[in-house]
Amino acid sequence: MNIKLSTRRNLTLNNILPLYRANEWSAADKPDVLLSALTNSHSLITAWDGDNLVGLGNAISDGHLGVYYPHLLVHPSYQGRGIGYMIMNKMQEIYGGFHMQMLTADGKAIAFYKKIGFERAGQTEPMWIYSGGEH
Repeated sequence: MNIKLSTRRNLTLNNILPLYRANEWSAADKPDVLLSALTNSHSLITAWDGDNLVGLGNAISDGHLGVYYPHLLVHPSYQGRGIGYMIMNKMQEIYGGFHMQMLTADGKAIAFYKKIGFERAGQTEPMWIYSGGEH
């Protein structure tokens, strides 16, 4: 496995949509908005196996105190190989000193995020207005 991380690589719907569909994320149902959201993120880290996009993570941030990680996806056939960890490691290089790092996790993602240091903040409860169907 020769996975390369990139902070700048030309993303297209042709390489993003298969990744989102393989993970059954409803964001794939809004392709133009998804592409715009990713390319306008504060940070975007992508993982490539040759010309194949196999993972990505993005961050929304004020650039100083707070950061939110809305998306971390690894293609199912590449999961368990440390790619998500590599992407989040890169995010920590950028945001590790920030006062507040936030994300929303469910399912098996909870154990992954706990393993890399995230924890529930006090008695907080995730709340959202969400138009996706996978939760």
